[in-house]
Amino acid sequence: MTLAITPSTTTAVPAVVGADLRVPLVTGERVTYANLDHAASAPCLQEVRDAVDELLPWYASVHRGAGFASQVSTRVYEQARDRIRRFVGAHSSDTVVFTRNTTDSLNLLARSVPRNTAVVLFDSEHHAALLPWRGPHVQRIPAPSSSSAAVVALDRALAAAPVGPRLVIVTGASNVTGELWPVAELAKVARRHGARIALDAAQLAPHRPINARELDVDYIAFSGHKIYAPFGAGVLVGRADWLQQAQPYLVGGGATSRVTDHGDRLGVAWSAVPERHEAGSPNVVGVHALAAACEILSRHWEQTVAHEQELLTRLREGLRTVPGFRELAILTDADKVGVVSFTVSGFDAGFLAAALSAEYGIGVRDGAFCAHVIVGRLVKKVGSHEERAVRASIGLGTTAEHVDRLVAALRTLVTEGPKWTYVQQDGRWVAEDDGRTLPPFLA
Repeated sequence: MTLAITPSTTTAVPAVVGADLRVPLVTGERVTYANLDHAASAPCLQEVRDAVDELLPWYASVHRGAGFASQVSTRVYEQARDRIRRFVGAHSSDTVVFTRNTTDSLNLLARSVPRNTAVVLFDSEHHAALLPWRGPHVQRIPAPSSSSAAVVALDRALAAAPVGPRLVIVTGASNVTGELWPVAELAKVARRHGARIALDAAQLAPHRPINARELDVDYIAFSGHKIYAPFGAGVLVGRADWLQQAQPYLVGGGATSRVTDHGDRLGVAWSAVPERHEAGSPNVVGVHALAAACEILSRHWEQTVAHEQELLTRLREGLRTVPGFRELAILTDADKVGVVSFTVSGFDAGFLAAALSAEYGIGVRDGAFCAHVIVGRLVKKVGSHEERAVRASIGLGTTAEHVDRLVAALRTLVTEGPKWTYVQQDGRWVAEDDGRTLPPFLA
């Protein structure tokens, strides 16, 4: 059984749940929420919500259930592997392992590489890609200043790497700056040195088509909550051999094909991939949502890219009119997806984010964005004493009014100051005497 995904009847970008959400301000007004925090978690697509609603009556146990609903759920779960494989242009032989998110996927891969694998990566990576790799054969390359410099730096690092298995980790789009990395060119270097390459596509997947065969990458990891399917599923797609040879990432039901009692010990025969690394009851609903989002985005790439690029240009041009604005950048020659991180001279990033929310109904992110190494370096480069920045990120739920409201609000905060008083609590800026009430379901 294949659950239907109803095609959109419009040429506009897909609609998101919550586009008309109204939020309270500290001044007592209510305004439509301006969600400029898509890079952290994207809202749910309306079509994804519909796909989930269609599945829920059929939801049941997977793989070993004899009931008809179990057969339906199992079919939905297994078909999702092919749908996601098509989304990333993977080889038919590539395995698709369902995880919780990108972090989970990259930790799974790190647990599966052969012993003494030389791992090479740039220190500008998100913590999910930066931290799982440990040991003497891990080489972190300082962030390059350009795409061409990245290629040269990787070539040198791999030339000096120990003999044996090698793996390169690279992001597709920076979660800090939105810059697109030269993945295909880096893959060519990896191949020349006999290395495999893993792509962190968490920020790339919502914004650009991915083709694993054209990019010539071995592994791709991304998360549902970044691509408008916030139901707790992620995925690792790639070559099966290392994953098949590794001990299960988690042990338990589903990861085993047979367990036998030998008195003083248990004999265990592990399942083949992908089940080998999917112990426990699968997240059928999350996986279905993830696959649905992939198919919906695939039908709307032209509109999505045009929508985001138009708003990105509007955002960057507007922010340049804000006194003291400094945009963070790693690569000088890279195209960008809809992510802009910045500082404003003389203003704490956390204060700006708090005031934008409390007084203007705007959601942005402040901090170091789980990329502390590169953010700390970049904010110092633009003259900030704080190791924090503000990040505004665009997605399918963003409108021109949201962008213009952010720019106008920042100009007002910088030139006239806030309308409200703010204090620090537990290291965060909050509106003093904040009388805004939470929605009823939290009461």
